[in-house]
Formats: sequence, structure tokens, C-alpha cells
Amino acid sequence: ENNGGLGCCGWILVIISAFFSILIFPITIFISIKIVKEYERAVIFRLGRITARKAKGPGIFFILPCTDSFIKVDLRTISFDIPPQEILTKDSVTVSVDGVVYFRVSDPVASVANVSNADYSTRLLAQTTLRNVLGTKNLAEVLSDREGISHSMQMSLDEATDSWGIKVERVEIKDVKLPQQLQRAMAAEAEAAREARAKVIAAEGEMNASRALKEASLVIAESPSALQLRYLQTLNSIAAEKNSTIIFPLPMDVISHFMKK
Repeated sequence: ENNGGLGCCGWILVIISAFFSILIFPITIFISIKIVKEYERAVIFRLGRITARKAKGPGIFFILPCTDSFIKVDLRTISFDIPPQEILTKDSVTVSVDGVVYFRVSDPVASVANVSNADYSTRLLAQTTLRNVLGTKNLAEVLSDREGISHSMQMSLDEATDSWGIKVERVEIKDVKLPQQLQRAMAAEAEAAREARAKVIAAEGEMNASRALKEASLVIAESPSALQLRYLQTLNSIAAEKNSTIIFPLPMDVISHFMKK
């Protein structure tokens, strides 16, 4: 269909070019033979029109001098960093976010014919997509749901670049920078929350200890000799430390027994 669009003059030029190529074959062979590598494809233009909807390569292919030209397209995965973007989140917090995008050319012909610079256009689109996606999230979602944000960005970019012959393979959020004042406020809030939890845990420990002491006192009250054994155990523990002075409390009922005698 594209070859038929060359017109009469176009076909005449192509035939003349082919004739001279055959006529001076030893010389034109160095101009007509082109080689592209395994990871490259060549989009051939004949009199300004794409000769086929499929790119040539890898390997050797031929072009006609004067009428044909070609553009090499790299099919390898390309990665680039999204510059840090100042973004206002849904809850009116300003954060600086950067990321990385991995993409490759899936359709060489579309990447040449439908966009002037596929690489540069994809980079600009990634920046605007990052702003649009994070603008709908609050700060907590930005900090905790990075995987969901990356997946949403990938789908948006892949859909937008499909007509350019670009396939976005992966998007990752690298870093989220918060203002210094907000960092101090969040640190103070976290410290206050930890102190509150520590006080609650200490109060629960005191309550459990008081219950255990109450149960122990009830057990000791059932047997008077148990209290004496407990005193002896305490004295043994103190004497094991080899102290020169031992202060040992005595219950008033024991002292009053000796005073009566």
C-alpha cells in the first residue's frame, strides 16, 4: 500500500536508482549493504515513505542509494531517573518525590513515525504522571503504599505510550523527602506515642505484680511457718553477697513475743 503511494515519478526515480546501483555494482555495494546488531532494528524510508510496517534486522539488509534512508532503533530496556518533584498531596502536605522508570521500544516503526523523540517524550510524561498520581494520595498512602503507586504509574504510562511503540516495564518510587518541620512533628508524635505505650505497659506490670503479691500473701497467711522460711531465704540471699553489714527487718509480732517474756 505504501509502495503504491510513491506515484509515477517516484517509481521512475526508484527504477533509475536501482539501475545505476546495478551498473556500478562494485562501488554501490559498500553503500547499499547495511548491518544492524541483534538488539537493533532499522526503519527504512523510500522517498520519505516507510517501505514496510515491519522494521528490518537484525543482520544484513539492502537499501537503494539516493532514494532510501533508514533510522536505527535500539530495542534494549532503557532506564532513567525521574527528577525530584515537589508535589502537594491530597491532605495539603508538600513532599519531594523521585523515581525510576524502565521502558523499551516494542514497535520500532511507531516509535519513529508517531513521535519525534520517544525517549524524551516518555521522560516528560513520567514526570507529569508522577505529579498526577501522587496528587490524589494523602501523605500516609505515599509513605506506605509505594508498590500501589508504582503499579498505577506503570499502567498510566503504558497506556499513554502505547501509540508511540513504547512498553513501560517497571516504575519504582525511590525516595520521599519530607520538610524538616514535618519530620520534627512526626518524630515528636511518634515519641509521645511510645511514651504513652510505655506508661500503659508499666501500669499493667504494676497491676499484675500487685495481684501476684496478693495471692502470695494469702498463701503465706495459711501457714505461719512459711513466713519464717521466707525470711531465712532472704537472709541466705543477702549473705551470699558477702556484705559486712546486714540490715534485716523483723516483724513486730516476733519482737512483741520476746518482750512479753
